[in-house]
Amino acid sequence: MGEGLRLTDWLPTTRKEMALRGWTEADVILLSGDAYVDHPSFGVAVIGRLLEAEGLRVAIVPQPDWHGDLRDFRRLGRPRLWFGIAPGCMDSMVNKYTAARRLRSEDAYSPDGRHDMRPEYPTIVYSRILRQLYPNVPIVLGGIEASLRRLTHYDYWQEKFLPSILLPSGADLVVYGMGEMPTREISRRLVRLIEECDETLAYDGQGQACIGREAFAKALLGERQVPQTAMLCDTVPAREDTEDLVLHSHEDCLADPRKQAENFMHIEEESNKLHARRLIQRTGERYVVVAPPYPPMSTAELDHSFDLPYTRLPHPKYRGKRIPAYEMIKFSVCLHRGCFGGCAFCTISAHQGKFIVSRSKESILSEVRRVMDMPGFKGYISDLGGPSANMYMMSGKNQKACAACKRPSCIHPQVCPNLNTDHRPLLEVYHAVDALPGIKKSFIGSGVRYDLLLHQSPDEAVNRAAREYTRELIVRHVSGRLKVAPEHTARHVLEVMRKPPFELFRQFKRIFDDICRQEGLRQQIVPYFISGHPGCRAEDMAELAVVTKGLDFQLEQVQDFTPTPMTMATEAWATGYNPYTMEKIYSARTPENKQSQRMFFFWYKPEERGRITSELRRMGRADLIEKLFERKRNKR
Repeated sequence: MGEGLRLTDWLPTTRKEMALRGWTEADVILLSGDAYVDHPSFGVAVIGRLLEAEGLRVAIVPQPDWHGDLRDFRRLGRPRLWFGIAPGCMDSMVNKYTAARRLRSEDAYSPDGRHDMRPEYPTIVYSRILRQLYPNVPIVLGGIEASLRRLTHYDYWQEKFLPSILLPSGADLVVYGMGEMPTREISRRLVRLIEECDETLAYDGQGQACIGREAFAKALLGERQVPQTAMLCDTVPAREDTEDLVLHSHEDCLADPRKQAENFMHIEEESNKLHARRLIQRTGERYVVVAPPYPPMSTAELDHSFDLPYTRLPHPKYRGKRIPAYEMIKFSVCLHRGCFGGCAFCTISAHQGKFIVSRSKESILSEVRRVMDMPGFKGYISDLGGPSANMYMMSGKNQKACAACKRPSCIHPQVCPNLNTDHRPLLEVYHAVDALPGIKKSFIGSGVRYDLLLHQSPDEAVNRAAREYTRELIVRHVSGRLKVAPEHTARHVLEVMRKPPFELFRQFKRIFDDICRQEGLRQQIVPYFISGHPGCRAEDMAELAVVTKGLDFQLEQVQDFTPTPMTMATEAWATGYNPYTMEKIYSARTPENKQSQRMFFFWYKPEERGRITSELRRMGRADLIEKLFERKRNKR
């Protein structure tokens, strides 16, 4: 437990902790697939603190045991309002398995990295158990697992298209995206309902008013559906305040993968609009109804979320245990949400949105001061970043143009002329943080978009700021290694990925090397690459190996493409069609084809040379053998 902190400084996780607060029941009980870390990077803590700020009694059941007598699900009784399920910061299957479907070495969000603390698909497992034990208590799903499974989606681990997660879970509602705004509205409506003593309320054993499923539906669903939620209906509720987009049914998508690809294009376009339509998808005899999202949060609203009274520490129950994900971020500070990169394989914009929501400098500095007071802090901020390190305070200069736009990316195929790419506000934050007494250095651990740094704006002051940012980043904020993500070298693969041409990476590397040489710095640039992405063939990976060898890289940060729900790349991989062109697209689907691509990352390992040589001869590219394996000649 941190110095000066008491057990009641965390949200309660047991009856004893509730009693310390004088509670006999909770208003909302949140079940988490992650360990409970009271930190703004952990979703269950954010939602718990937000509801607490609304005046509600919130309790958390972290990583309940889903075996045996299910005592963890019974331990706190029924909540007065609803159960919420927060399955974890990562999709549970990505968290548990590699792209080759092998168990990962550790679960980063569990104490001591243990593998047995959460089931596969905890959203469904937890919800089914709660429905069995508490048949009349509303269940609300949130987090990335449910958010990206709100409609028909491809499941890589079951190798098939599945319907909305509302069906197998038996839950009442999905909150999609970042959940503060819809969760706050849910709480306010239900509290109002109890205050009005509505006749549809249920009552617990002590005669206290509770929300039952009928009252929940009356307050939140149907014609009064909360924005940014998905629900299951027998008929489509009438709404006059929004236009509808009817998607192909789940059954039609199963019969024709092109219809699933078409659905995805519409879903992604609507998620990238400021004024989206309501989405309707028939599934069996029922309808999944997805309400349009809230507008992007304001700076004040985001500040409020980050300024809540987090301890920033794991719950005392984990004393003496290591939670790997927390160790990575405990001295880091997030500056903004959202990402307008629109990378085809990434779920960030699908979940957080493409519109950047930035914190105020005051809120950031306030959190840095709290970090400085944490046990073990030695003066180093590990990351001043975000989903992408350098998108802070960037948005459309003409918001009317943004309101008419449905592009999934603001920087691909080229930087939008309406985008403000000014790095000066971010530099001001860096300077303010570094000026605080007690801060020795702040590092940038998040990935940097070098295409933003190299973009030539018509405003020369913006270009100067980009150059200044680049130099300051390299000289003052790199901890020996700077992470960037070119992802591939082949232009046609990068086009599918929605990534910039590889030449921009070459250009950025030259700048990086020049600045390091001028400043006498021994630093590395660490590029990330992906194999097996839709549109990529083994020959493309062979050429990637030759190109990166020519740049003196022996690649470390590499991964095989993992299909995850609601990304353009996954839909292309699963359906065989590019959702935006409806052209057929190649994907390496078998383990053998995937491995024949991945091995080229490791051309420098002696044990791979034989296989690589055989594969190059098989594909008719023996010309690359010498380029990969020729020995460097001594210069005289």
